[in-house]
Amino acid sequence: MLFMYPAYFHKETDGYWVEFPDLDGVYSQGDNFTEAYKNAQEALELYLSSTVAEGKDLAHSSEMDSIDSIEDGFTNVVSVDFDPYKDLNKSVKKTLSIPSWLNDKALSMGLNFSKVLQEALLEKITQ
Repeated sequence: MLFMYPAYFHKETDGYWVEFPDLDGVYSQGDNFTEAYKNAQEALELYLSSTVAEGKDLAHSSEMDSIDSIEDGFTNVVSVDFDPYKDLNKSVKKTLSIPSWLNDKALSMGLNFSKVLQEALLEKITQ
């Protein structure tokens, strides 16, 4: 799943330091832009994994046009393709009820009920 958050890249004489306006306390740095970006991705992954592990809600990502500009650098989006639930993939059996017409239609389409439910839940919790 792709997560994207805006980040401020502050230029210094010996590289960049990075902060995420939506993620309080998440910072990174690097000797050049490439290194700073890679380190920012790692910081974002650490935020995502620790937040999920603690059972907390993920912070919402602001739209780029709502982020203030900075004088000592620029704003960029940092993205990571990350499955925050990869280490928590132990299956849990759930019993649920749906209308019979919906069951019949889904079966006729060959839908995988578990997959559909997982995709819907992931979409709901990462909005």
